[in-house]
Amino acid sequence: MSPEPNPVRHDRDSVAGSALALLDEVGLADLSMRRIAARLDVQPSALYWHFASKQELLAELADRITSSIPRGDTGVLATARGIRDALFAYRDGAELVLSTYALQLGSSQAQRALTEALRGEGASDAEDRGSALLHFVLGHATLVQQRMHADSHGALPADGDVDVTAGLDRVFDLGVVALAGVLSAPVTPPRARV
Repeated sequence: MSPEPNPVRHDRDSVAGSALALLDEVGLADLSMRRIAARLDVQPSALYWHFASKQELLAELADRITSSIPRGDTGVLATARGIRDALFAYRDGAELVLSTYALQLGSSQAQRALTEALRGEGASDAEDRGSALLHFVLGHATLVQQRMHADSHGALPADGDVDVTAGLDRVFDLGVVALAGVLSAPVTPPRARV
């Protein structure tokens, strides 16, 4: 009688890697612990050895999505584009990162990158200002991903004024530059009316 093969042991990294691949295939709405477990050929309870909750797993996925953001002396616009590109690299990446950011889960790599870029450009209150800019980036990326999904299902009006691809980069750049320009200016209290 031949011995049975050893079952594959999964670790935190392999669970997160499989979950991220599954996210790309089925989207955030259909990413369940049961589905991830089936992909790994384990019981759903086995996943909880590596992640205490689904929220903890999603925070890990958000960190993986944002790990490719350029850091260093790249400037605010290049950093914002890098964040957007990282979000677009995965199906529902923007929604996933937005939801974990809203719940203060994960490591906030995106906000740190923007804060560093703003500091490099001499912005005062770089942390608060980086947060404001990140809100714009996350909102814009989520809107674009939702439009792309709607377009892929034929749900956008054919004759509407919404073009899913044309002009979105320009709109994004205009928003980042406008916010970064305002954000780089010193904050002054409004003058009292006379």
